[in-house]
Amino acid sequence: MKIDDLTLTLFAWDDIPATRYGSHTGRFSGSSQLGLLTLRTDEGVEGHAFLGSAMRGGHIEAASLIKYLKPIVMDQDPLERERLYREMLGRYRFTTLRAIGAVDVALWDIAGKVAGLPIHQLIGTSRHSVAAYASSPVLEAAAAYAEQAASFKSDGWTAYKIHPPADPDTDIEVCRAVRAAVGDGFRVMLDSTWSYQYPEALRVGRAIEDLGFYWYEDPLADDDLYNYVKLKQKLDIPILATEYAPDGRLTSYAPWLIERATDYLRGDVAVKGGLTACLKTAHLAEAFRLNYEVHHGGNSLNNMANLHLIMAIPNTEYFEVLLPDAAQKYGLVRDIEVDGEGMVQAPMDPGLGAEIDFELIESKMVEVLS
Repeated sequence: MKIDDLTLTLFAWDDIPATRYGSHTGRFSGSSQLGLLTLRTDEGVEGHAFLGSAMRGGHIEAASLIKYLKPIVMDQDPLERERLYREMLGRYRFTTLRAIGAVDVALWDIAGKVAGLPIHQLIGTSRHSVAAYASSPVLEAAAAYAEQAASFKSDGWTAYKIHPPADPDTDIEVCRAVRAAVGDGFRVMLDSTWSYQYPEALRVGRAIEDLGFYWYEDPLADDDLYNYVKLKQKLDIPILATEYAPDGRLTSYAPWLIERATDYLRGDVAVKGGLTACLKTAHLAEAFRLNYEVHHGGNSLNNMANLHLIMAIPNTEYFEVLLPDAAQKYGLVRDIEVDGEGMVQAPMDPGLGAEIDFELIESKMVEVLS
């Protein structure tokens, strides 16, 4: 079996509501583009992935994917994922991890379809369901966070994560309001989106420790290894770092582990370069008895891939549902849903197991690259 065609169909994503998760995203709204990546084999099997998100259109990576990654996979056996992943990673300076990740996810989709298994079973299933947490956008006031958290608790969810305004005093006020709204038995996390200097990070960390928060995510700049070490020594609350830095290469995590700079590792199939890269890191984390908490994937098909990853590894606790839905869910006939007990169930159809909305994609088509 050989790959005999690769196309990337760019299609419009309209009516995105005004949304912000931190200074790294700014406030985005309106329109974006997703790319439907299709790998076809000479035996008629197709693998798919989406490229892009509401805040970062797939057209940004499209040209480099076609120029630098398509030649690597054409006429190759799609089941030789490890070799193809290494060769794609060798083009890292000329393309992006998001582009590499899309091709890798499509290769896994082919493998699952050839085997007649969902990807998590192809890897080796560890579980059949996982708890979800609601992950807020930046909201206008502490009361809005409190109301949102309480609403998700009443709907049966078991955890809520705050993306705060990124002012330390305001952020502490938000955290106190949320804790008061949901009570002591409900899990709450804080993701400060790399916003603080060390003294601020320590002050906020001590405040949310007193509030019984479950983890403290990305308080410092993503390359500030020195101050992460200091912060971790001063706080008892688990620190969650490495979402973007280090990059997707496995060896880049070594300093974070050697220096004991974080309690959990972090990543997803978009920002780390695919399922292959994330599996390597999850197993590395497991060797150190650390969780590998999976970040939101930026689009609906990436989140399906993330969900397969979560079902195949033992060392993650949650599936992240980034709010609002209208800025995150697009392009599938049926998207991932959270049940009345706050759980997400394992997909069971072969490959990614997603029903892509080809009618929508055709109606919103912008360009086909090949």
